[in-house]
Amino acid sequence: MINDDLTLFLADFGLPVTAGSITGLGILDMPSELIVDGQVLSTDYTLTCETSKFGALIYGAAVAVDGITYNVRSSSLISDGKFTVLSLQKP
Repeated sequence: MINDDLTLFLADFGLPVTAGSITGLGILDMPSELIVDGQVLSTDYTLTCETSKFGALIYGAAVAVDGITYNVRSSSLISDGKFTVLSLQKP
């Protein structure tokens, strides 16, 4: 279980994240995946962020990461629940 200040874990690679009046840091990943027999390249967006700040976001909620707006597709807790991974899509 992590008992430290969670912003320390996000400080090196974190980008500014805003959802409504809530601000914090998050790590944006953009893994690519080949689908349809390798003919289509798809990019998924995931954001690792603090559960206490962004864990209550639901499907369709707007979130800005480094000034770019995304919509939440899903959220899931990781490890001990201190962090959440948001699956995002561009509107």
